Amino acid sequence: MTEARARFKTFEESTAEDWALITPHLNVTQSFVPDRVIQLMRALKTDHGGFPVDRLEHSLQTATRAERDGRDEEYVLCALLHDIGDTLSPFNHPSIAADILKPFVSPANHWMVEKHGIFQGYYFWHHIGSDRNTRDQYRDSEYFDYTEEFCHKYDQTAFDDEYRSEPLEHFEPLIRAKLVTTVPAQ
Repeated sequence: MTEARARFKTFEESTAEDWALITPHLNVTQSFVPDRVIQLMRALKTDHGGFPVDRLEHSLQTATRAERDGRDEEYVLCALLHDIGDTLSPFNHPSIAADILKPFVSPANHWMVEKHGIFQGYYFWHHIGSDRNTRDQYRDSEYFDYTEEFCHKYDQTAFDDEYRSEPLEHFEPLIRAKLVTTVPAQ
């Protein structure tokens, strides 16, 4: 027996009946997200990018430091995933991570992940001919200090090849718990 499918060719001609068929599939697709995120995290292992540690270890150190400092699970998740987009598109990796996290985190944590690249630039952009104070354009944001603290305490310090971070498997239950949601039944 074949699965029932919507029959429209454009969204404009779709019907409530079509969407009643489609909507339950959104929950199935969303259930794949934790495994896909874990796969993307593992892909960070293959990329040193010239840094002292690979990108996975950097992410693990960032999350481990936040967790050991008593940050809540949502914050730790953001610390873990903040650079997940690095292997997909280094120049806009903060946006990729922020978009993955947006449905699951507070506005403060979303903003922190989305802007962390600019805030992280404070620590090195002057070495590559850029303005390290670019983050100052956001000084009026209610999340400025929050994001500045994230970069200072956790992100910019997470390149230590002697630091012993928790392994990815330690964080997998957090990923599985936080990145699953369901669409309300019709």
